[in-house]
Amino acid sequence: MRITVTYYLDVISSWCFFAEPAWAELKKRYEGKAEFLWKIALMDKSGLPTSQEQHEWFYRRSGTIMRSPFMLSSDWCDHKQSEYLAPNCVAEAAKDLGIRDDRVRLALAYAGLREGKHFGDWEVAAGIGAKAANVNVEELLERARSTVVETRVRADTADFHLLQVTQRPTFVFDSEIGDRAVFSGFVRLEPFVVTIDSMLDDAAAYTAHKAHFGEPPP
Repeated sequence: MRITVTYYLDVISSWCFFAEPAWAELKKRYEGKAEFLWKIALMDKSGLPTSQEQHEWFYRRSGTIMRSPFMLSSDWCDHKQSEYLAPNCVAEAAKDLGIRDDRVRLALAYAGLREGKHFGDWEVAAGIGAKAANVNVEELLERARSTVVETRVRADTADFHLLQVTQRPTFVFDSEIGDRAVFSGFVRLEPFVVTIDSMLDDAAAYTAHKAHFGEPPP
């Protein structure tokens, strides 16, 4: 039996940025044993800093907690928008062009959070994404600004809110036997490994039981 891991993120989130090493290690460690999906969960105004000073305070907090050797850049943010559709929709739109891995959203996150590039601008975001994916920038931008992509992003965001959590990242682990674990705001690898190992062990036990006893009696 397989495990499905769904990662809810916002490209602009510093905590999602710091969660990426754990996500990459999970994908490597459980290749062939689990399916890994990522979905956009847009942050709204309540989760965004209102000034440069406040923004940098948050970055210092997350950076020191994660023992980061560098500080993230807040220069990308204008502190006026209530959400940042451009980088998220560009990352999502790349899926429609056959790029379903992490490369576009990682390139966007690095460009904004490390280099301070204004990826809240549609053209800037599309340029970053097109270079990372090696696709036509006009085609990517058109797709990113389409109603189809925005609708999908907002639907995934709505699904995120149905989990009744507030933090990005949120990781949802589902098994075929109906087990589910939700980690909201966790960024370190260890609890995820314990969870997947436990789910795989339970699934193997179900398989062994079925081999001995078959389907349940009516």
